[in-house]
Amino acid sequence: MLDLILNQIRDKKIIILGFGREGASSYRFLRKHFPDMEIVAADRSEILNTSEYQNDPKLKFVLGDKYADNLNDYDLIFKTPGINLNHINYFIQPHRITSQTELFLYGYNQQVIGVTGTKGKSTTSSLIYHILSHSRGNTFLAGNIGIPFFDIIDQLDEDSIIVAELSAHQLEYTTISPHIALLLNMYQEHLDHFASLSNYQLAKMNITKYQSETDVLIYNAEDEHIPNLIKSHNYQRKMFKFSSMHAIDTGCYCLDDTVIRVDKGQVLGEYDLYRYDNLPGRHNYNNIMAAILAVKQFNISDEDILQHLASFKGLEHRIELVGTFNGIKFYNDSISTIPEAAIAAVKALRKVDTLIIGGFDRGISYDILIDYFHQNPIAHVVFTGPAGRRIQQEWEAKYPLPEAFIIEDDFTKIVDYCLHNTTEGKVCLLSPAASSYDQFKNFEERGRRFKSELQHFAKNNVIEKTKEHE
Repeated sequence: MLDLILNQIRDKKIIILGFGREGASSYRFLRKHFPDMEIVAADRSEILNTSEYQNDPKLKFVLGDKYADNLNDYDLIFKTPGINLNHINYFIQPHRITSQTELFLYGYNQQVIGVTGTKGKSTTSSLIYHILSHSRGNTFLAGNIGIPFFDIIDQLDEDSIIVAELSAHQLEYTTISPHIALLLNMYQEHLDHFASLSNYQLAKMNITKYQSETDVLIYNAEDEHIPNLIKSHNYQRKMFKFSSMHAIDTGCYCLDDTVIRVDKGQVLGEYDLYRYDNLPGRHNYNNIMAAILAVKQFNISDEDILQHLASFKGLEHRIELVGTFNGIKFYNDSISTIPEAAIAAVKALRKVDTLIIGGFDRGISYDILIDYFHQNPIAHVVFTGPAGRRIQQEWEAKYPLPEAFIIEDDFTKIVDYCLHNTTEGKVCLLSPAASSYDQFKNFEERGRRFKSELQHFAKNNVIEKTKEHE
């Protein structure tokens, strides 16, 4: 399997486009297996720290605005997910473009469970990994979750299962699909990169586009886009659906808080989920159903599934309980970068009294969010960043604004406002429905800033942390 990857690379002229975590991983992989290969690493940043590579005379860096010039001079372009080739003003021959994702799938696709979706892919991937690693072992988690695929290759054997979280950026140029593909949802997202929802959807569909009749596709039957896209392509593969809204014939669906697993209408298993408050909210039922269908491809018992569902801990920044301060529960949902995610978080927690929304403005529509909160009012709203200001302006143009709101970018002042205005016994939620790039390098940094401000207030005895709720 490794040889299949190496044969795609051998005797090629190579450039690594983007030299962050994945780019550095690609360099290490190439240098290990091809010690005499000439490698070019290119990045838009001119202040990249290259000192640790100065002893490699066969590595050349191209930095700055001209980093993407003359890409057709190379046999293989290792594109990292953060690089947007749509902004390049000349035609790049598609056969030259590859990535860690594509090459890894070329060697290991029959051992890969690929998970994609606008929201929920990290939780679903982690849950699948949690169940499989505890039930059968020899399971790995990699991809968009933060672990480059090439970094795990040395640990794999023929019995390994790889759970791969796959973003649209990783799938955009792939020409091979995983053996088991999960399509969770498709919302309006990353339009700054893909220019249109259609382009974004086409990138996502690469997770199943190249599957064969013996491969498996698990998908959300209630998503407004996925069933139609599948039908339009007339895909022939093993298909399992999931829905939290209506019964289906093959896959999983919900009756109240019970998941029913069926095959051609015959009930194969039932899973009571009302006890699993480690994954709050109806949207997480979809993640759980998708995970159940995936692990069932490996004959994991229902007993093991329920046991490991109970022991799974939710992920940081995903409706994460930070703590109870002054009798107020504070939740960090910084990963929320689209309106649908913020709405799902509010529905999951039910007692939200203060909501923090906004951030970097990518031009997406907030109509669905404004309409929802007009019909389901929140007592206190904090609008932050350019996106927050646009939401506030569009809200005001359409409906009366919330009775209590502020416009603020300073997270110290935001937390202070929330502490002094949220009703005791209720919830303050950071669920921005926007990217973090107005102030932070990523959503993780934003979420940790929110948490650190709360801890700072508690440490300085400005507020009381209620220990029994930690």
